Amino acid sequence: MPTNRNTNTLGQLVALIFSRRLSRFTALYLLLATTIGLTLTFSTSAYAKAGASAPSKSAQEGQGPYTKLILRGVNLVSGEGAPTRGPVDIVIEDNIITNIVSVGHPGVPIKSQGRPLADSNTKEIALEGYYVLPGFVDMHGHIGGSADDIPAEYVFKLWLAHGITTVREPGSFNGLDWVLDHVERSAQNTIVAPRIVPYLGFGMGSDRPIYNAEQARDWVKATKQKGAKGIKFFGATRNVMEAALDEANQQGLGSMMHHAQLNVKSMNALDSARLGLTTMEHWYGLPEALFTQRTIQDYPSTYNYNDEQHRFAEAGKLWAQAAKPGSDKWNAVRDELIALDFTINPTMTIYQASRDLMRERNAPWHKEYTLPTLWDFFTPSRYAHGSYWFDWGTKEEIEWRNNYQQWMAFLNDFKNHGGRVTAGSDSGYIYKIYGFGYIAELELLQEAGFNPWEVIQAATLNGAEALGLDDQIGSVTIGKKADMVIIKENPIHNLKVLYGTGHYRLNDQNEPIQAGGVDYTIKDGIVYDAKALLADVRKMVQTAKTKSKP
Repeated sequence: MPTNRNTNTLGQLVALIFSRRLSRFTALYLLLATTIGLTLTFSTSAYAKAGASAPSKSAQEGQGPYTKLILRGVNLVSGEGAPTRGPVDIVIEDNIITNIVSVGHPGVPIKSQGRPLADSNTKEIALEGYYVLPGFVDMHGHIGGSADDIPAEYVFKLWLAHGITTVREPGSFNGLDWVLDHVERSAQNTIVAPRIVPYLGFGMGSDRPIYNAEQARDWVKATKQKGAKGIKFFGATRNVMEAALDEANQQGLGSMMHHAQLNVKSMNALDSARLGLTTMEHWYGLPEALFTQRTIQDYPSTYNYNDEQHRFAEAGKLWAQAAKPGSDKWNAVRDELIALDFTINPTMTIYQASRDLMRERNAPWHKEYTLPTLWDFFTPSRYAHGSYWFDWGTKEEIEWRNNYQQWMAFLNDFKNHGGRVTAGSDSGYIYKIYGFGYIAELELLQEAGFNPWEVIQAATLNGAEALGLDDQIGSVTIGKKADMVIIKENPIHNLKVLYGTGHYRLNDQNEPIQAGGVDYTIKDGIVYDAKALLADVRKMVQTAKTKSKP
C-alpha cells in the first residue's frame, strides 16, 4: 500500500470491499476487525472509481405510460404458478393492469367478439403468439462498484434488456446518496432504469468502529432516516449482530447477509436466521449449519485465506463436509429455516466459472457487451477479489461440480418443502455481465430441479415477496403494476431464448439462427424496446474499446 496513509470511516472501508485494488478478502477482514473495535488505517487512493450517473431519458427511449394500453393476443405466464394460457388481451391503464381477458384458443383465428374495446385514447400492440411474463426481480444487483468507470446507463440498459424491472442493490457501495439519486429518478421514470431497492452495507458512514449494541442500534436508526430500505451484513460480533438485526426489524428494514468465512464459525446461516435475518446471499454459512462431524471447515495445513485460489478452491469442497440429503440434520436445518420464513438467494451464477472456467471466459456476449474495464477486472490477479485463476485445473472444476450437486439438492428440497428461493446475479465479477448473468441463474435453478414455472416464480413473485412488494409487483395480475417481459420465443420451453444474444439453433429452412432475446420490457407501464437497449450498450462498449486503444 502507499505510504501516504490516513484513517478512514467504516463506510469507506466497506466501499473498498468491492475495489479491484484492495482485494475483497482483505477488506472483509478489515471490516470484521473494525466492528469489534480495532483501529485500522488504509489508503484513500484504493477506491474503484464510480462510473457516470445515468443520463436523463430521451423522448425516444421508452413509450408510455398510456391512458390505456392493450396487449393483444398474448400467451400469459402469470408468475403465480398457473400454467401458460392464451391468447389473452391484457389491459393496462396508466401503469396498472386493469383487465386480463381470454379471447380464444390456440391455433385458430381470434374472433373480435368479447375482446376489450379500444377508444381514441387507447394504444394497441398486436402480439399474437408472443409470451408475457412478470418483470424479473434481481435480488443481488450491484450498480457497478467492482471495476472502475462502469456507467450506470450500461448496467441499467443491460438489466432492462433482459426483462429485469426491479433490482435490490446490495450495499450501495458507490455511496448511498449516489444510489438514492438513481432510486428517485427511476421512480419518476426520468431515467431508463429498473426499480431500485437500496440496501446499505453495515457500518457505512460511521465515523467510528461499531462494537456494542447501542452503536449498532444508532447506526440502524440513522440508516432508516437516510432512506435505505435494508442492510447488507458481512459479519460482526454476536451482540452487535443481535442488536442490529433486532433494530432493523423494528424499523421495518430488510436484511441480507454474505456470511463471510472469517466470521462464519460464530454465526452460520441458521444462527443469523434465528436472530431475525431475512435473507442469506450466496451459500456461505449454510453448509456450516449442516456440520455433524466437525464444527470448523477442515482446511489443509497449507491454507491461507489471503490466497484467493486457496479460498475458492477449498470453498468448492465445503458441501462435501456437510450433512447429506435426507439426514436428520439436513431435515432439521431445512425445516427450521422454513419456519423462520427465511429466504435463500443463492446467486449460483457468480460461481459458475469455478466449475467451467473456459466456458465463462469465452461466453458469446463478451465480444460486444463487456466493457474493457470489466474485462481487465476479470483478468487473473493476486490483488483482485474473484480473479483467482492462478492455476485453476480439472481437479478444482470437478470438486466445484460436486459442490453444486449438493448445494442444488438443498435448494430444491428447501423449495419443495415450502421455502422461498429467489434469483439474484451479483454480476460485475468473475466473468459475469449484467443481465446475461441473471438469465444464467434461471438456467441453474432449472438444473437444480425447479421446473420452468417454478423458475419464473423464483425470479418474480418470490423476489417481490422477499422485498415486501408482492402487492404491487411480481405477477401479471389485475391491480398490480405493469411490469412485464414480452418475448416471441417460448421461454418455458427453453430459458436460453431470454439471453440478449438469443439461442443458437436451426430454423425450418435448415439455417442456423440466433432465436430470441427479449423483445419488449414494460416497467411502470412504459414500453422499452429491448433490442434497441442492447444496441445502445453495444455502442457504449465499442466507444470504450476505441478510447482504450493506445
